[in-house]
Amino acid sequence: MTADQHYWQGEWVDDAEAERRLDDLDAHVATALADRLNPLTVLAACDRLAIALADPAGAQSVRLFAELRAARIPAGEAARTLTDIAEGLSREALEAKLTRELGGIDPGRLARFDFRREIFEGWLPVGLLVHVAPGNAPAAGAFSVIEGLLAGNVNAIKTSGSSRFTQLLLAALAELDPTGTIATRVLVLAFPSSRTGWLERLCAGADAVAAWGGEEALAGVAALVPAGCRLVDWGPKLSFAYLTEHSWAEPSALRGIADDICRLDQQACSSPQVIYLDTDDTEQVFAFAERFAAVLAQTVAELDPALPDLLESAEITNTVLVAGLEEHLGLTRVHAAEDGNWHVLADVRSALRASPLYRTVWVKPLPRKEIVQVLRPMRRYLQTAAIGAERADLAVLAGEVLTAGVLRVTVPGRMLDSYDGEPHDGVYALQRYSRRVDVQLDERFATDSCLDDLVGARELAVPSVPVTGKTEFEQLQDDLGRAEVFFRSGGSSGAPKLSAFAWDDYHEHMRSGAEGLLAAGFDPRTDRAMNLFFGGQLYGGFLSFFSVLETLQAVQFPMAAQDDHAAVAHSIVDHRVDTLFGMPSYLLRVFTEGADALRGYRGVRKVYFGGEHFPERQQAWLREEFGVELIRSAAYGSADAGPLGYQCGETPPRVHHLFSGLQTLEILALDEDRPAPAGEAGRLVFTSHTRRGQRLDRYEIGDLGRWVAGECGCAGAAPRASSCWAASATSSAAAATSSTTAGSSRSRRRRSSTGARCRSCSTRTTRASR
Repeated sequence: MTADQHYWQGEWVDDAEAERRLDDLDAHVATALADRLNPLTVLAACDRLAIALADPAGAQSVRLFAELRAARIPAGEAARTLTDIAEGLSREALEAKLTRELGGIDPGRLARFDFRREIFEGWLPVGLLVHVAPGNAPAAGAFSVIEGLLAGNVNAIKTSGSSRFTQLLLAALAELDPTGTIATRVLVLAFPSSRTGWLERLCAGADAVAAWGGEEALAGVAALVPAGCRLVDWGPKLSFAYLTEHSWAEPSALRGIADDICRLDQQACSSPQVIYLDTDDTEQVFAFAERFAAVLAQTVAELDPALPDLLESAEITNTVLVAGLEEHLGLTRVHAAEDGNWHVLADVRSALRASPLYRTVWVKPLPRKEIVQVLRPMRRYLQTAAIGAERADLAVLAGEVLTAGVLRVTVPGRMLDSYDGEPHDGVYALQRYSRRVDVQLDERFATDSCLDDLVGARELAVPSVPVTGKTEFEQLQDDLGRAEVFFRSGGSSGAPKLSAFAWDDYHEHMRSGAEGLLAAGFDPRTDRAMNLFFGGQLYGGFLSFFSVLETLQAVQFPMAAQDDHAAVAHSIVDHRVDTLFGMPSYLLRVFTEGADALRGYRGVRKVYFGGEHFPERQQAWLREEFGVELIRSAAYGSADAGPLGYQCGETPPRVHHLFSGLQTLEILALDEDRPAPAGEAGRLVFTSHTRRGQRLDRYEIGDLGRWVAGECGCAGAAPRASSCWAASATSSAAAATSSTTAGSSRSRRRRSSTGARCRSCSTRTTRASR
């Protein structure tokens, strides 16, 4: 072994050092697990690596390509492997995987799954996850470790000693994480399977073991797994193509299957080992095999096929020899290349049979009426079926093979393809690498949505980019490839503009809005809410609060702002509404024009407002005249920046907690881009953690504010800030009924200072103006 054969928590070590560290494995793991690994850290590092690998001439690509070639991977397949890795590591792909498998991109949050009950659930790491990587799929082990990182685990992977591909790939990933957290959670040990002592020591401290291989290899690993340790076995699987008479005459279907056979030389579990024909006519089987042999020969001729090793070559020779002998019994027909690079073995017996691989495929009859009977005995080994058939037959045949035990159904030519978030072997890997936990509490936590918020804020580091002012907002929209939902900002300073969101952004923001409302005292178990925000013309107020209340599963009357204010007031009384949502100016009109009905009713207990400042004198009028008990900001945010803050029951007016799971906040000096002095007002600059529809890095929303020191009475750890210029409470992201930009945009090219008194808090300060 070379001195840098093993990669241990950011360091390259030799055998002796790895041996020594194995003695203290539990201590290394406990230290690493003490700090939670934020999935966003993994996503960011993976995306950087994906960008690097997308350049074939880049240093990382060249180095990893050379390692694959040294492992006898053909040049074309090596290049394709790096391309697949780059695609699989992209932020979009991994976000889709996290969301599909664990419900969101921050699944470790101990958050409510039901806003009506004080029950908190989350996906937490199992702890130490050991991976026993396969030797025939160079990327499989590395991807398994990345899945383990997304789940928050410490990952120790055993690779064969023949290649350093996994070490180099994971080391490159760790180097792209400025926090250093990923490195502390990755151990790569390269040693042969004969060194069972090392593997036994790894498994002894494991909380879960993920292993690839044949039945014998998996049995050997299982024998080392201690009681109570989860064994995640990615065992051997068989895949096949199934063709009806219509499709077996189609050249495109035959070429597609040939491509599936040649890709990875049938080393993948999803590679076809058998081609089934929907017939019981043996002559049709033999005729098809002859035609397909010509297609396979042409496909192989266009490639640089890998050669089997001595034992693999012996297995192929033996299989072909036996099939040749059975030709005399009328059971088989053999078609083979002179150089042995491909084999098509026609067999009249339907039983599923494994191929010796390296472009060797069986052709067998299987009438559709016998699919379940023939294949079900092998159900534990079935994985992918590529069905070539007319549209009318596809659904029927898919149902038959799924009933027989198949896990994936696709079409010829796509057997080795996948999509973001696809289950593997019938399960979600991230769920097998995690544990679902719950915490059941009492009414003391009635307004808490996430227990993590009582422990610490989840802010991330600020990116090293310049501050972008409101007038330069369009600069943040250079790539709208993932934009799906558009909302219009109010244009209270400057021309109105559209802000772009992905649907995932929208749902994430509505979840945050729901959590903020719970903290603000809204009770989805008892409150009867009427949504009176404005809607239409691309404004998001009504729509987003509809979604927020839906997320809370609250009783809602989606009235929207109507011109007949008295009729709205009567509707409030008729439907026994006790909680109102809307802009202050509109709500005051409803109370004014419907005063008689609402005074007699005195049933409106709560008012949540957004979009405008709500003067204290008018709030006092609602309390005195109509019996309103609680008046609070629905959220603080903007149509362009998204949800920014929320009020809890202990925060005074104009003070909000930061949505630290979504945003990082900087309060910068008025005259330059440096932190504002403690206690002084400054410009509010936000960076969104998870925005997909458009990037939002260091965006100055146009408001001024100051940090609020000390702990909040609610015990929440999210930082607090007070807005001391512009509207103090505006609706959330897609929820904004108007822009929060009453303050002017502070472009550095047009910035001057003037003395002024803040109109919200009456503090004499220096504010920026155009």
